[in-house]
Amino acid sequence: MKYKHEAIFCIVNSGYSEAVMEAAKKFGARGGTVINARGTAGKDAEKFFNITVEPEKEIVMILVPTECKDDILHALYKEVGLDSPGQGIAFSLPVDSVVGIAPAEPQKK
Repeated sequence: MKYKHEAIFCIVNSGYSEAVMEAAKKFGARGGTVINARGTAGKDAEKFFNITVEPEKEIVMILVPTECKDDILHALYKEVGLDSPGQGIAFSLPVDSVVGIAPAEPQKK
């Protein structure tokens, strides 16, 4: 089955959701939803990975056309700092049905 949409989830330290959306919008995302969350990694994880874990998190959920997914994930990795340990994580899941999304408006020249 070929999916038309992907849901990108990006979990970052509190305060980084705007950077996530700025990076994603450059590659076709039209908007997202931010959920405030709290991480559960303890001191053992900090010692093992040699990082400081900020417990306050933001989960950014972004629904995008499948063809945008790879560019957006790459932008999050580079522009939001997900290439740094402990900064966050992003992943995508295929979406087989969507309702409530208006077609994208043509770009005005």
